[in-house]
Amino acid sequence: MRRSVVAVGRFRVYSSVAPRSDDAPPPVVLIHGIGMSHRYFVRLHREFARTRDVHSIDLPGFGRFGRPREPFDQERMAGALADVLDRLDVPPAVLVGHSMGAQWVVELARQRPDLAASVVLIGPVADDEHRTIRAQSLALVLDTLGEPPVVNAIVFADYIRCGMPWYLTQLRHMMAYPIEDRVADLVVPVLIVRGGSDPVAGLEWCRRLSDRGVAPCFCRRGARTPGSARQGASL
Repeated sequence: MRRSVVAVGRFRVYSSVAPRSDDAPPPVVLIHGIGMSHRYFVRLHREFARTRDVHSIDLPGFGRFGRPREPFDQERMAGALADVLDRLDVPPAVLVGHSMGAQWVVELARQRPDLAASVVLIGPVADDEHRTIRAQSLALVLDTLGEPPVVNAIVFADYIRCGMPWYLTQLRHMMAYPIEDRVADLVVPVLIVRGGSDPVAGLEWCRRLSDRGVAPCFCRRGARTPGSARQGASL
């Protein structure tokens, strides 16, 4: 397994890649949520790397990258992500997105279905019945209180790196994106995963989102894997 870290435009890609073979399973692409970076996917990345290629991607304005001067809504971010995967010659992959990352992978699969073998949405946002900044902030606070200290340490450090101006810019895009309508446009299978106690992505919301899918769409409670968080960061 060859490991590499490459910068592709405004993106940083952390890859674990084995020699390509005809019977290899689809690679996995891991996309973090708002304010975050690849760091909280490290253990999940390692688990997947046991059996397949994995690419964890830091998006512009997150992780070690500075904030772009121009805005990146979901449509633009997805188009830029597609360019990254094209340049890295990544075959159709399992696109995994957590939190706002779920919006980015939905939009990516919508724009470029040729890049998606399937889509996995972990703790997708934002609940259409609680789509206000106040409601989402309260749910996030409740979720934080239930997280292990090691998870919160990663989260808070990444939030500081991201900075409040860029976070608020992306938050506005997050609140405006109609993920329930965009899921209905997907032509690849979709799996929705949530933590059993996740206050951000509630069970009824995930079920409604699943019901909107035209392609096979399933909703399940997350099972813990090493490094999984209460949000359902597990498969």
